Amino acid sequence: MRKTSLSIAILVIIITAAPAQAAPPLPTSIASIGDSITRATNVCCWYGDHPGRSWSTGGSRWDEIHSHYERVLASQPAISGRNYNDSRAGAKMADGPAQAAKAVAQQATYVTILIGANDVCTSSPATMTPEERFRADFEATMRTLDSGLPSDARVFVSSIPNLYQLRSVLHTNWLARATWSTFGICRSMLGSNRTEADRQAVLAREVVFNRILDEVCSRYEKCKFDDYAVFNFKFTAKMVSKLDYFHPSLNGQAVLAQVTWNHSWWGTQ
Repeated sequence: MRKTSLSIAILVIIITAAPAQAAPPLPTSIASIGDSITRATNVCCWYGDHPGRSWSTGGSRWDEIHSHYERVLASQPAISGRNYNDSRAGAKMADGPAQAAKAVAQQATYVTILIGANDVCTSSPATMTPEERFRADFEATMRTLDSGLPSDARVFVSSIPNLYQLRSVLHTNWLARATWSTFGICRSMLGSNRTEADRQAVLAREVVFNRILDEVCSRYEKCKFDDYAVFNFKFTAKMVSKLDYFHPSLNGQAVLAQVTWNHSWWGTQ
């Protein structure tokens, strides 16, 4: 009995004393796979893409957005000028494999992925991307990265922001509602004729998509999921662009950069 107790005590000491897993070396290049969120579309000032203000690969100064690229650059000067924004406004997960091929051609040692909002933001709930197609496209994206990136490369996958939360925050703002209607923004969720059942169906599909991101990413040693941090984050109206009441504002990009970095390979979570 004394022997058993002693063995257990030694085991507890060993487990307690085991050092935390060390973070991998900082990357020397970064590429982003994604859609208009990562292109920083309509982030401020005028309509269009502003990739220099992207949460992932942005490098614009004085915007208070400390992107992943800028955070790495602060300690790893070798990454300077090697920030590739391969995202495209309007992209769906079906575009993921082609964007992944670009990241492979660039031999990026760090790749961020934030894509999927356009797979649920369609003309109606009936036209959302089927779950099987979404999974197949993401699996193809990860296979391309896993087989083609340098052996020491790392991949970070962000969950898709909560679109139901977006509506909840802004649906009482008449200008937001008018903008959504005029420009036909995310009609599956934000359309004026959508019922609560419609919106719940969109939310449910998004939940499934995020689960797929988690499941597929977990199969790869070089891939890290954000543990649903972006989806669960309760953003405010201040974090949404006043140009379209849909994309992140400057503040939104800054917060997105912080939340995702915290759950990255070099974050604090």
